[in-house]
Amino acid sequence: MARLFTVGEILAATGGRGKGLTGDGISSISIDSRELGPDALFVAIKGDRFDGHDFVPTALANGAAAALVSEGKADEAGERLVVVPDALEGLRDLARAARERSAARIVAVTGSAGKTTTKEAIRTVLGAAGPTHYSIKSFNNHWGVPLMLARMPREAEFGVFELGMNHAGEISPLTRLVRPHVAVVTTVAAAHLEFFDSVEGIARAKGEIFEGLEPGGTAIINADHDYVGVLIEVAKAAGVDEIVTYGFAEDADWRIESAQLAGEHMHAIVRHGDAVVPLSIKAHGRHMIANAVAALAVAEEIGVNRDTALSALAQFGAPEGRGQATLLGPATRPLLLVDESYNANSASMAAAMDVFAAQDAPGGRKVLVLGDMLELGEKGPALHAALKDAVLATGADAVYLVGPSMAALADALGPQVVTDHKNTTDEIAQSVLAGLAYGDAVMVKGSNGVRLSGLVKQIRERFA
Repeated sequence: MARLFTVGEILAATGGRGKGLTGDGISSISIDSRELGPDALFVAIKGDRFDGHDFVPTALANGAAAALVSEGKADEAGERLVVVPDALEGLRDLARAARERSAARIVAVTGSAGKTTTKEAIRTVLGAAGPTHYSIKSFNNHWGVPLMLARMPREAEFGVFELGMNHAGEISPLTRLVRPHVAVVTTVAAAHLEFFDSVEGIARAKGEIFEGLEPGGTAIINADHDYVGVLIEVAKAAGVDEIVTYGFAEDADWRIESAQLAGEHMHAIVRHGDAVVPLSIKAHGRHMIANAVAALAVAEEIGVNRDTALSALAQFGAPEGRGQATLLGPATRPLLLVDESYNANSASMAAAMDVFAAQDAPGGRKVLVLGDMLELGEKGPALHAALKDAVLATGADAVYLVGPSMAALADALGPQVVTDHKNTTDEIAQSVLAGLAYGDAVMVKGSNGVRLSGLVKQIRERFA
């Protein structure tokens, strides 16, 4: 495996001092002592629930080439160390060094919903054109972004990074670290309202992504929400001259004129200038088409051949936890599991249930499992109750609700619609499993903190 950094480069980038270093350099970087790649540098960051310095001896014993540690913890950490004033800032220094030396074209993505799926669509397109480095999972916060950036290989031609936030001011330092050539905002919706006075405040916080754009960079903005004007205003205030919009909106630069489901694929007609572009993806939902069109727009700005992009997107499907559909059991009468367990807010709930409304069960009932939408503050009860019409439109034969905030939706729907409501996934799991059968279609959606992924795992194990 190619070297990410030599020892000299690490010390130069971080201003750190070496202690007992023996190797030539490192080929991977990790913050988890249980997941170490070859010649790994273990970075001992301090989180809310753990301190990586407690795991330095384990990391070194498990094969880490070295550990990046904070000065105050060096004496108890052992040997093979890079000692810096603060380990997290040292990781950011490595991220800056990786970005500074790179000739890659860089894309950054944020949004209230769809950012991970859009990131995956973009990396699918760019990966078809050349070596592409990208954020894994949802490593999109104050430690995830520098970790992903520090891991970027020298030879990468493209880089795709996801930027997340739940407070104003969080995206600004991340985008200045990544310094993208293209910045994408997927949508703005009522998410993290616990920390904002209004949805417009969320839009302006998302718009911080434009502050880090490289000179001459491009802002790509979804036009299918009420705050596209705010984002355009913020982009212009940040000095962005090139602004591109996409979506179903009449005035979008990349306009989706039609989108239809056919078997496993969604097919769409997209108009861009005088060009009419036929698009096909291996996923369901109008929102998935919009995510794919964002990737098309990125490809155009980056300089990737359009046919290459379309060919790559034809095999693009929903990632795990974000709409991934799986048939379990016998081919003649399978259970269809739609896994939307990773996250939820008003926009993504509406999009997911719109898709499920068009979904037929293979030969049984339609079952809906919905978990709390978190971080909505005082507006939470009203936003949960407002899901009533979308739930009814799905045609679900059974509706299971999980979490205390779902009490508002349970009241709105009434006992004749709600099959069961419990405060935790553990409490409702057996009720859901007992109510499922081969031939059913079940969609599971909720915020990650509700831990519905555990229920998804149980469904897979029971019906596989």
